[in-house]
Amino acid sequence: MQTMIARCCGLDVHKAQLTACVRLLVDGVVSEVIETFGTTTSDLLALRDWLKAHDVTHVAMESTGVYWKCVYYMLEDEFELLLVNATNIKHVPGRKTDTIDAQWIAQLLACGLLRGSLVPPKPIRELRDLTRYRKALIYERSRAVNRLHKLLEDAGVKLSCVATDVMGVSGRAMMRALIDGQADADALAELAKGKLRNKLPELRKALQGSFRAHHSFLLERMLAHIAGLEDDITAISQRVEEQLAPFEKAVELLCTIPGVQQRTAEVIIAETGGDMSAFPSAKHLASWAGVCPGQRESAGKRKSAKIRKGSPWLRATLIESARAAARTKDSYLSERYRQLARRRGDKKAIIAIAHEILTATWHMLSTGELYRETGPAPLREHAAQRARNRAIKQLERLGHKVILEPLPQAA
Repeated sequence: MQTMIARCCGLDVHKAQLTACVRLLVDGVVSEVIETFGTTTSDLLALRDWLKAHDVTHVAMESTGVYWKCVYYMLEDEFELLLVNATNIKHVPGRKTDTIDAQWIAQLLACGLLRGSLVPPKPIRELRDLTRYRKALIYERSRAVNRLHKLLEDAGVKLSCVATDVMGVSGRAMMRALIDGQADADALAELAKGKLRNKLPELRKALQGSFRAHHSFLLERMLAHIAGLEDDITAISQRVEEQLAPFEKAVELLCTIPGVQQRTAEVIIAETGGDMSAFPSAKHLASWAGVCPGQRESAGKRKSAKIRKGSPWLRATLIESARAAARTKDSYLSERYRQLARRRGDKKAIIAIAHEILTATWHMLSTGELYRETGPAPLREHAAQRARNRAIKQLERLGHKVILEPLPQAA
């Protein structure tokens, strides 16, 4: 293989140490220098000085868990760095040591055979940390609310059978009264507000239970835990808004897509970086996000088209948006979902809608144009035309000649 980079280095990174292999091409002769370093800040500074001493220009490393981050951040200002997916640099089976791995990475890098992963700039990385932690807190809040539901069921309080949202204003007031020792179902039901007051008879029956001191203690701790999580989510959301100030226009553009709300747009910006120049086309972006069909063909046969592994945070957000878009009225995306779901099923239809949303995102952020809603009419007309063509072909196969004439319109 032809050497394209004369002075490069391959790093095999682990939690406590890393192995570095510097590959040098001098006067047509290839030589390698191998050294082991720790991963503390002082050790990484020594690694940086060691690479400078060998006049290294390019460095490549595997994306090993989160251990690559401190190494990458220390070296990114001094060298041309490539963060590489481990599946792209698999070595020969049976020969696996840290030194061999570092040598193999350096050899592939020198020959120009490695393709770096997308590592966004520091502001986007910070924004990504915030949105991902907020999502984790939202998941934790959902789990905490489910535990609260189980506790109420254990106490025989069937509040969730009547109230749509137990954590609403009325539900919280009733649970606080239960904690304070109020056991009268009529008095508890009178705490209902708004439309829930139309269900007072059902509430009185649902609130009759065996709520004991044990349940009171647990319910108080659960409500405090949920309140703390909600405070954290609010604080992080405010921080995200501050960080997103340079991308305010992009967020406004994305919110014009059916199913995309403020938080969805924030996650899309955080995960993609908001700069579509990193993706040559919308298809590349969809492939990177893991919302396009896989391509697996062998011996002339097409195998499973299961979606590939992509960005799980972005894909989960897109699927949530696709669910919301499928429920909108008189929109292109909702009609597209219904037509696909009839033929391919719900899951494939949702992934297709997520693909549509991400494709629109790429074009909008690339051109700055607003989302143009065409409505369901074009899709319905296309479906009707296909149905006519199928019917005509079936009749022709049965030996009939088909002539289409429009029905007379009623006066």
